Amino acid sequence: MKRFAGIVVAMLSALLLAIAVFVAATWAPDRPLAELQSRWAQPPSAFIDMEGMPVHLRDEGPRADPVPIVLLHGTSSSLHTWDGWAKELKAKRRIIRFDLPGIGLTGAFADGDYRIERYVRFVAAMLDRLGVSRYVLAGNSFGGQVAWETALAHPGHVDKLVLVDAAGYPFQPVSVPIGFRIARIPLLNRLAELTLPRGLIESSVRNVYGDPGKVTPELVDRYFELTLREGNRRALVQRFAQAPAGIRPERIPALKVPTLILWGGRDRLLPPADAERFHRDISGSRLVVFDQLGHVPQEEDPGATVAAVKLFLS
Repeated sequence: MKRFAGIVVAMLSALLLAIAVFVAATWAPDRPLAELQSRWAQPPSAFIDMEGMPVHLRDEGPRADPVPIVLLHGTSSSLHTWDGWAKELKAKRRIIRFDLPGIGLTGAFADGDYRIERYVRFVAAMLDRLGVSRYVLAGNSFGGQVAWETALAHPGHVDKLVLVDAAGYPFQPVSVPIGFRIARIPLLNRLAELTLPRGLIESSVRNVYGDPGKVTPELVDRYFELTLREGNRRALVQRFAQAPAGIRPERIPALKVPTLILWGGRDRLLPPADAERFHRDISGSRLVVFDQLGHVPQEEDPGATVAAVKLFLS
């Protein structure tokens, strides 16, 4: 009996040592905004105070544009995901993009409310603050859901809608990035607020690309460092709990705005079947599938995807 107890104690000691070594090797506490700005908020970035948050914003192109294009990023992403589109469009169109609360550099909602309705109110308030009353609204993934929910809540303001691998239907993934899985596991997600292996972020980004070979160290740096922005990891856990995917898909057919649906044929998080369903449910919508791209096609191949947008807007 004593021998058995000794073995158990030795095993527990080894486990605790392994955990301690892991935590020490992957220790990554939150970073304040000031520490991240110099690299990830270079011009033309600006910050605008909204609801006590310093909202990270890029507003480019001709101010005379009567219908600006507004771009909303997805989970654990940032306004940088639209760099390629902005570069192609800003010569002739006003392009507005910002980091949504709890993601990127903007920081967390002070009240901890991460329901979709909260994001819709935030987007509407931001655009009102910028003096924009009518706009083309585009969104990827979670940002896509915020986009179509905004179009339903404020139909008089949304001129056209572009859904890029958008959320909206019950979640039926082929593969989920490991970072998203950890954020849903109690206790483990609390540990993840203090530790973050860079390899975990790299694996997650590669998971959402159609061609993982396109994932560069610089791209992983961006996702890794912005995840560490103070409050973002706690916000991700709260949002997954408060705003589960696919809770109101029956509302999608009510969309009457001209809609373009873009999708990566290799999207394993929100499979192309969702694209077909959006296309069926939104009367008169157009669907373009990029067979070789993944969940963030606007980032993986901005040239091909923005060409489809230009055709739609013309």
